[in-house]
Amino acid sequence: MENNKNIKEITIKIEGKEWEKALDKAFEEANKKAKIDGFRPGKAPKDVFIKKYGKESLFLDAADLTLQTAYTKMLEENKDLELVAQPQVNLKSIDENYCEFTFVLTTRPEVKLGKYKKLGVKKEEIEITQEEIDHTILEMRNRYAENVSKDGSLDNGDLAIIDFEGFKDDVAFEGGKGENYSLTIGSNTFIPGFEEQLIGMNVGEEKNIEVTFPDDYHSEDLKGAKATFKVKLNEIKQTIIPEINEEFFEDLGMEGITTKEALEAQVKDNIKTHKEAHVEDHFIDSLLVAACENMEVEIPEEMINEELNRMIKQYEENLKMQGITLAQFYQFTNSDEEALKTQMKEEGIKRVKSRLLLEEIAKAEKIEVTQEETDKEAESLAAKYNMKKDEFLNLFGGEEMVKYDLEMRKAIEILKDNN
Repeated sequence: MENNKNIKEITIKIEGKEWEKALDKAFEEANKKAKIDGFRPGKAPKDVFIKKYGKESLFLDAADLTLQTAYTKMLEENKDLELVAQPQVNLKSIDENYCEFTFVLTTRPEVKLGKYKKLGVKKEEIEITQEEIDHTILEMRNRYAENVSKDGSLDNGDLAIIDFEGFKDDVAFEGGKGENYSLTIGSNTFIPGFEEQLIGMNVGEEKNIEVTFPDDYHSEDLKGAKATFKVKLNEIKQTIIPEINEEFFEDLGMEGITTKEALEAQVKDNIKTHKEAHVEDHFIDSLLVAACENMEVEIPEEMINEELNRMIKQYEENLKMQGITLAQFYQFTNSDEEALKTQMKEEGIKRVKSRLLLEEIAKAEKIEVTQEETDKEAESLAAKYNMKKDEFLNLFGGEEMVKYDLEMRKAIEILKDNN
């Protein structure tokens, strides 16, 4: 997908007094750390410093000092270019008279907008069944379920509180012991055959359970091995799911919900809202895919890589909310950044194409966003995140980003209205 038409090289030279100042500044900083006989750090004359270390020792530090100036110059001289990726910079040449930087710029590719109206994409119909309503209410009841002690023998579905220890060839193996362990019978969380053999046990009873570890078990020593677990049943608990009654409605704390009929109506409304959002998202996604197929564009690889970097950054933020670092994720999954980028690339290309499509629709439809609309949206979003407007804009990327977001949403509305 590399397209050289969208790659432009710009050379910026820093020379004259600007370069001299940078060299002087580099000397002042380097002189503070210099060890020169007869002089305290920072006090050696420049000619003495140069004699010992050479002029060349200052060049790279001076170049670092002028990089931002060169970058600003490059942007000012190329205001007409629409950049779509972070410029790459290289130090082209350097000596006592000047330094030259080469900036490699990736510009927006040419987009030929194809058919984006009357695409024949239809929005799905929403259907809500009684089974879905009943299932949702059962999940709500399960959240308020209680485990209470039970007399009699252990049945399927009961919660067994057990002590256990596993032995292979009469020798206890590592990780095979537990005390007061809670095991739901029928959950299939233990080795096949273990839970079934507990059924019928009474509190205080001890029993030897014979099992065979699966051939794909994670421990090499136990793969396919026969083992004996010595088990003691300490307590049996039964899960009691609350009835749909006044007490349950009080626990839910849902305003106005005091009858089963009212609860079902509210649940139905919630399911409808969720499904409508899902159907709307799917409809928009289908429209974008269909319109993108009619669009002609060659996307520079740098533009895709820029999107992938954004996606990884967002993925990293999502992991942080789960208490996991990106480095830990790579370790757990035995992968790295390149592997993650490969995994994300198809979605990254799709996002870039969709963005280019909407930008082109905005141009074709002459979409405009007023200052009033921008201000109103910024204020609304700031309030949503409980922030001051200026604080939000600083975090979001300024008014231009708010304006751009509104333009894209208007383009999506045009896409929807014409299909």
